[in-house]
Amino acid sequence: MSMRQTELDQIRARAFAPDWRMRAVWLGFAVYVIYATGQLNFTWERFVVGLDRGATFLGRMFPPEFTRWELLAEGLLESLQIAIISSAIGILLSLPIGLMAARNLMPVAVTVPARAFIALARSFHPIIIAIIFVKAIGFGPLAGIFALIFASIGFVAKLFAEAIEEISLKQVEAVRATGASFMGVVIMGVLPQVFSRFIGFATYQLDSNLRQSTMVGIVGGGGIGGTLFSAFRRFDYDFVCAILISIIAMIMVGELIASWLRKTFQ
Repeated sequence: MSMRQTELDQIRARAFAPDWRMRAVWLGFAVYVIYATGQLNFTWERFVVGLDRGATFLGRMFPPEFTRWELLAEGLLESLQIAIISSAIGILLSLPIGLMAARNLMPVAVTVPARAFIALARSFHPIIIAIIFVKAIGFGPLAGIFALIFASIGFVAKLFAEAIEEISLKQVEAVRATGASFMGVVIMGVLPQVFSRFIGFATYQLDSNLRQSTMVGIVGGGGIGGTLFSAFRRFDYDFVCAILISIIAMIMVGELIASWLRKTFQ
């Protein structure tokens, strides 16, 4: 009986033994957070002053001013158009690029360049890409559309390629055994297995582009972001509040539509 109890005590000691390595990691992380906070000149006094200024700013935002609704509607419509066009083109381009990046269907000579391009598209925030396109082709919604197309490819193509790599090859081999062409194999053997997931990727990207379309305008990429930035520069905070409320409403409607699309096609 005592031997059994000894074994149980040993098992319990091993099971609940402190992990000193993880404790050292967490301690090092906490020390670095404190160090980084000091390097960034974060002080309690600045935080208190910021709260006071934030209260003043919020006080000037209310009540929101909707009298310039035509300007507001024009900016929202342009953002909506940027989001829809960039999503449509970006998703269509993501199909072949994601297919070329799938390592279970394509040779290395094809997958490596495709994955390198996807990695490049994912390396930069859409705002940075928008700045580049604004410098290249000038101010306006075209720069915002190109920026969000680039961002869409980076997201959708990567997930589409990963979804293809997880498919069952038995169905692919069965279609291939009938003598079907490569495109026939893709249409009949690959797409049916990933279609529902691709719809989810596409609707999520549409929702994301709807949000991003309000941001690219801040750097000159068109849409409601430009109107928002101009209102900030004029200290027109009640109109800023109206713009923010309108953006929130547009994003919520877009989320409802995206949820409906996912439920309908999945």
